[in-house]
Amino acid sequence: MSEFTLRVNGSERRVSVSAETPLLWVLRDTLELTGTKFGCGAGLCGACTVHVEGSAIRSCSTPVSEVAGKNITTIEGLSPNGLHVLQQAWIAEEVPQCGYCQTGQIMAAAALLAKMPNPSDEQITQAMNGNLCRCGTYERIRKAIHRAAGEGGAR
Repeated sequence: MSEFTLRVNGSERRVSVSAETPLLWVLRDTLELTGTKFGCGAGLCGACTVHVEGSAIRSCSTPVSEVAGKNITTIEGLSPNGLHVLQQAWIAEEVPQCGYCQTGQIMAAAALLAKMPNPSDEQITQAMNGNLCRCGTYERIRKAIHRAAGEGGAR
């Protein structure tokens, strides 16, 4: 076991885990931040997407040792009251069906809007590529991203 200091959602948290432990399991099991979901375990589906230093990463395939001391944002830290412009757009566009992939989708979209406040359809497709939705709500996701961009994007 090793000691790591993580900056998660604006707070420093100390954890004692193996250096190879995936960030996902540190977030969910050690820090009890369960909004980030396990999907495939190989970084292919996007359900586990979080931000590290503002960039979207797959937490299931990122060892905790790689993110020690860096700023990590989970879905719980995206907005203190759960009303981030993307979360509001998701509701307005009725995006979720089963909802399992949605936290990863929102986190990927938030990283996109932070870098590109008014993305084109092609830019959305490129940024969201690899975030899988088994229910096929891709068109509603795209509409929600455009709606959020029109309402201020990454605020």
